[in-house]
Amino acid sequence: MEDTTEILCPENDTMNPALTMTTQVSAILVLSHVFQIFLKPLGQPAPLAQILAGFVLGPSGLSRSPTIHVFFFQNFAVDFYESMALYCRISIMFLMGLEMDIPYLMRNIRPASIIACGGCLMCSIFAAAISFFVYEETGSRGSRFTLALVITVILANTASPIVFRLAADLKFATSDIGRLAISSSLIGDMYAVFILVIISGEKHKRTVNGWALMAFCSLLLLVGIIIFTTHLVNWLNRRNRNHKNLQAVEVMLICSVVLVAAMTFETMGFSSLIACFLMGSMFPRGGKSARTLLAILTYTVHNFIFPIYFGYTGFKADTSYLNELKRVAIVLMVILLSIGGKIFGTLVACKYLKTPLNEGVLLAVLMNMKGHVDILTLTTAMQNKVLTSSIFYNLMVSAVVISSIISAALIGFLVRRESDTIGIKHIPMEYHRPDKELKLLACVHSRHPVNTMVRLIVSLRGSDNVPISPYLMHLIELPEKIKKTSASYEQLQDDESSDDEEYNYSKNDIVEINEAVDIFIEETNMMIHQVQTVSPFMSMYEDVCDFADDIRASFIVLPFHKHQRIDGKFEKDKDGIRTTNQKVLRNAQCSVAILVDRGHTITGTQVAGSESLQQIATLFFGGPDDREALGFSKRLSTHHHTSLTIVRFLPTSAKDPNVGIDVSQKEDNVLVAIDNESEVEEADSSALANFYHRYVTSGKVRFVEKYVENGVQTGMILRDMAETYSMFVVGKGGRGDSLLTTGISDWEECPELGVVGDFLASSEFDISGSVLVVQQHR
Repeated sequence: MEDTTEILCPENDTMNPALTMTTQVSAILVLSHVFQIFLKPLGQPAPLAQILAGFVLGPSGLSRSPTIHVFFFQNFAVDFYESMALYCRISIMFLMGLEMDIPYLMRNIRPASIIACGGCLMCSIFAAAISFFVYEETGSRGSRFTLALVITVILANTASPIVFRLAADLKFATSDIGRLAISSSLIGDMYAVFILVIISGEKHKRTVNGWALMAFCSLLLLVGIIIFTTHLVNWLNRRNRNHKNLQAVEVMLICSVVLVAAMTFETMGFSSLIACFLMGSMFPRGGKSARTLLAILTYTVHNFIFPIYFGYTGFKADTSYLNELKRVAIVLMVILLSIGGKIFGTLVACKYLKTPLNEGVLLAVLMNMKGHVDILTLTTAMQNKVLTSSIFYNLMVSAVVISSIISAALIGFLVRRESDTIGIKHIPMEYHRPDKELKLLACVHSRHPVNTMVRLIVSLRGSDNVPISPYLMHLIELPEKIKKTSASYEQLQDDESSDDEEYNYSKNDIVEINEAVDIFIEETNMMIHQVQTVSPFMSMYEDVCDFADDIRASFIVLPFHKHQRIDGKFEKDKDGIRTTNQKVLRNAQCSVAILVDRGHTITGTQVAGSESLQQIATLFFGGPDDREALGFSKRLSTHHHTSLTIVRFLPTSAKDPNVGIDVSQKEDNVLVAIDNESEVEEADSSALANFYHRYVTSGKVRFVEKYVENGVQTGMILRDMAETYSMFVVGKGGRGDSLLTTGISDWEECPELGVVGDFLASSEFDISGSVLVVQQHR
């Protein structure tokens, strides 16, 4: 950059640029944390604080001082900064690919493309309109076409890393609007990178044939690297079958492959942004390699690379060039057209997609986030000498940074204002459509219930691969003895010489859980996200509930606090497990189920190719919990290896044809006005009538009615059904006192299971089927 090199002092060339860069990074980290202390209470996201930190540290702030400026802007230091930004960009885009919900992106590629194209098209029109004026007023020389392309990138680009971090920081990355924004920003980034490739080729004046040949070679290289990485990862997974994670050398090997590939693309004249994202998205998700890389990269990127990357963006701005009214007007015009073009184009696209106005405005402002691609485009044009105006360069960088600061502040305000819209909106399973995405959180404390949990997950996906986002959370107790030590969990976990079992943290359980999930993913091609949490039992429920809120889970499945021994008897686990279950039932913001695992459950990996049917019974006594169990059973009925039977228990008096459910009634005729005195009964009848006409009449589900006089008869019928079904699904209770269940057992051992669930889970009740007890969130 000519304007920078002209003011550098030759005597400072002997200073170490690495020292300069380290000082800059340290200062950005410190300043960003300071700003975040003040901005976080105002609801502002971390990227705003980090961009501001770089802005204050750069030529617009502290670097106005000659001493600081000479130190930070040495000869060759710019190359160090650019290299640092490149490595940051590679890490961020690869992590985004690893964490990206590819099935969601493929299902929503149309709306994401329409939203991205709406904003990009409008901004491209604005860029073409103002390019001649900006060219003349900034005294630019060189290609007018290239300048128009640069302005197009500045107006139209959406920085996907910043959108990704903003959504995560403001806790709406897992919402539909958050995932749609990330998907759309990726498409916008691709558009900007495509223009950047054209600008990069201006210097070499490649012919169309030459450019096409180079692009084809790059595509072949990318495919080859993805195939090579897949085989390498699979080999490393097999090599470390009995280990929890990869070794450090193996992690470095994978990272080196990604880094060399990215640098090769840069050398060939193509941006590595999209290539790194594709390498991450195509990376084999199952196994120890993905799990290890995800843990390492998530911590490193979110705590160190993101602040440096965003801080460097702000550091590039130099507002000292805004010393004339016409220059200020140019910057304001670029900012207003960027924001206006994104808002107008995105809102038109949202109107076409029938997206609510408030969500459209939030999407529009998110699409206006600028990032390193804009600055990289400007730098590339200057370095290739296709643009020579330092005034144009600095004005555009200032516009990019100021626009990002304004947009980040607006996003923080909009997210706070629309917290009810983009916040947690729990839909009970009773009203959850089977074809709608289900976000499920399954928890385990040990290896015992893992197989049953993963088989339950694959059955919920159904035969038609309906959308499901399952998470398996390994809950590890942090004993009081450990809390009093100064050692970290990782240090204690890796201490092979420790003989104290309390310091071992069930290391074998961790390996066996990982292995079971890896085998499941390999055989079903279905991704299960794994999470670990380490906390004392007293506060463990908070981790479960908070994580369920973060991922917007619709359903939580907890393991019973007893596990079945080989002889069929139940053995009690730690009391803290039961305490955690009880607290989650009270505090969760979604429906919760407790799984009593007897080692037999519905279709899983062992019977994936079998034609034998797995028999499941849903017991319906009435009440909201039973309706929730009925709604949960809709998903189970979609699997072709599952035979579902709804067993409704009714009092003997209900044999009167005028009482109970009239299965001949149509959905349209379901009673709407419900008398307060019979609200529960009418809601039950409505739910059953809907279920009957959708699933029973089509032959997917069997429906049986059992008439009983008291709980004793209910118990006898349940004993007769014991050997027929491999799983029983039942509501916890919430139905009040009922003649159908009164006296079903002499005592209630586990109130958290409800009367029927406790009876089915009893050691004295000789059944081989597992039990799922469901509680609806009120």
